[in-house]
Amino acid sequence: MLRIAVSLIALLSLLTPAVAQTPPATTAPVAQSAPQAKPVAKKAAPKAKPTAKPPVAAESGPCRLGVISVIGDRYSVQKFGITIFEAEASEVPIDWGLDDLVFARVRAATNNDPGVRRIAYPKGVFEPFYNPKTILIRDPGERLPDIVRSFTANANCERYLVATTFKAELPNSHMTLNGIGTYNQGVGGILRHSHLFANVAITLIDGRSYEEIKRPFVNFGANFAASLRLTEDPLNKLDNSLFPDPPAAASASAALRERTRALITDRLDRGLPGYLKEE
Repeated sequence: MLRIAVSLIALLSLLTPAVAQTPPATTAPVAQSAPQAKPVAKKAAPKAKPTAKPPVAAESGPCRLGVISVIGDRYSVQKFGITIFEAEASEVPIDWGLDDLVFARVRAATNNDPGVRRIAYPKGVFEPFYNPKTILIRDPGERLPDIVRSFTANANCERYLVATTFKAELPNSHMTLNGIGTYNQGVGGILRHSHLFANVAITLIDGRSYEEIKRPFVNFGANFAASLRLTEDPLNKLDNSLFPDPPAAASASAALRERTRALITDRLDRGLPGYLKEE
C-alpha cells in the first residue's frame, strides 16, 4: 500500500511542471484585422510645358522692295607681279554671311521698313549671269531682269533690289579684280603690298514690267569726292601678314572676314540711299 502511494506521488510530481508550462486556452478567437485599403494611386502631376517661343511675325502686307543678294559664297585671292604672266588668281568658297549683311544694310537704310522682304532664289539660277556664253551680247536668259522674273512670280513686290559682283580693272594696270577679295602686288618677295576690294553692283528692277530702273547719276557726288582722295582708303589697305597664303586659308581667316565685311558695309551705306530714294 505504501509503495502504491509513493508511486502515485512520484507520478504527480512529474505531471505538475508539464501542466504549469501549458499555455492557457484562448477563450475567444482573436479578431482578424480588417484588410488595409490599398492606397489610392496619385496621378502624376502634369509636366510643365516648356515656354513656347514667340512665333515669328508672319510677313504680311504689301512688298515694297524685294532684296536679292548674290554676292556671298566666293572670295577672290589674287597675286600680281610686274607682268601679266606673273598673275595668279584663285576662287575660295566662303560662308561669311555676306548676303545676310546686304539685307541688313538695306533694312537699316529703309529704317526697318516692314515692306522690305528678302527673296530666296533657286541654287544656280544666277549662273548664266555670272558666266554668259558671250561677253558682248547676252542672251535674254542671262540678263538680270529675266532671271529675277523666273522665280518671283508669287513675290508680288513693287521693286526688286539685286546685289551682284562684277569684274573691274585695277587702276593703272591691266589686271582684273574679280568680285570681292584681296590681292597682293609687287616684285618678287619684296616691295609687295596687299589690299582688299569689293566690286558690288546694285540693280533696281520694276516688279511689274521687270524693266531695269536706271539710276545714271546715283551718288555722283560721293563717288566724285572719293576719286579726289589723295591717299588710299584705309578700308582697302591690308597688312601683308594677313594676305592668305595658300589662298585656301582665306576662308578660315577671322581678320579677313571682318575687314571684308567692314569694306562692304561702307560701300553699301554710301551707295544704297541713291537707289532707295523715291522718284
